[in-house]
Amino acid sequence: MNNIVIGQYVPRDSWLHRLDPRYKLLALIFMLASLFVIPIKTEWPYLATLGALTLINLLLIVTSKVPIMKVISGFRPVMFLLTFTFIIQIFYYQVGPNATLVVPEIPLHFTWASLGAMILILVIYLLTKKYIKFKFIYFLIMVFGLFAVQHYMPESWGLIANYKAELYDESLIRSGFLVLRILNVIILTSLLTLTTMTTDLNYGIESLLKPLKVIKFPVDTLAMMLSLTLRYIPTLLEETNKIMKAQASRGVDFNEGKLKDKIMQMVSLLVPVFIISFKRAEDLSNAMEARGYVIGAKRTKINEYKTKAPDIISLIITALILALIIVGRILL
Repeated sequence: MNNIVIGQYVPRDSWLHRLDPRYKLLALIFMLASLFVIPIKTEWPYLATLGALTLINLLLIVTSKVPIMKVISGFRPVMFLLTFTFIIQIFYYQVGPNATLVVPEIPLHFTWASLGAMILILVIYLLTKKYIKFKFIYFLIMVFGLFAVQHYMPESWGLIANYKAELYDESLIRSGFLVLRILNVIILTSLLTLTTMTTDLNYGIESLLKPLKVIKFPVDTLAMMLSLTLRYIPTLLEETNKIMKAQASRGVDFNEGKLKDKIMQMVSLLVPVFIISFKRAEDLSNAMEARGYVIGAKRTKINEYKTKAPDIISLIITALILALIIVGRILL
């Protein structure tokens, strides 16, 4: 749970921290749009464009003075999903006629014996993973073992079906392209919350949505809800972690037991979390009311943001990046 970086703020003295939240949000939108405008193709211009955007994002991490491990920790919750997506894309993507075979055809035999061996591998993995420090590497070894038993076990041992695994350069590049795009999205969104305080983020969202006030849209309320949600994500995760440790000290093991026991353990975890969240919400509402907060009322701000040169420059650069990618896609 400590790997979730959404809502966490890392105080540093960097240009990215000092950037106006309004322009920071707009720049984020332009960068995300740039990532998704690039088509998933194997031609070198598209790969070079994605590589250039990745280098820009890495440069943002370095210049923001945020610990790089803090950003990388945001990858961990999705690594298993990304690995699964990568493997599926490699073997099941329909390649074009110009694709080159990177790895020769690997015959696989799905037999009753290999099925039993795969079940045994999964059971061993589930029983031993809590003792392994590098769980992701252990998971990759387990996946390799699932394919290995199908390749080396004779097909005469209760054959169910024969199939083959083929690895083409096109499927490999497209799979890596997809994974790298998702990682870039995580980097950008993590940098936003790691370098922007909740109050500043609230101000930025409220300012960008201000035109919607013309149609009587509750912009202030929506901005406050979004900022409070982001603010209390790490708080609730911290409380959940405390409850899990307290229950573990009383003998509760969330990784062991039958399905029924795990459901009861989750209920025993969720109930106090909900109670704490409601109590925190009530305390927050009382504090806001005591300070004179009224929904929809006009409020002043302690710090009034003024547009500076770095704000304009960052917005122009990100807008140019998006424009160049769009023009390049049209021309290519």
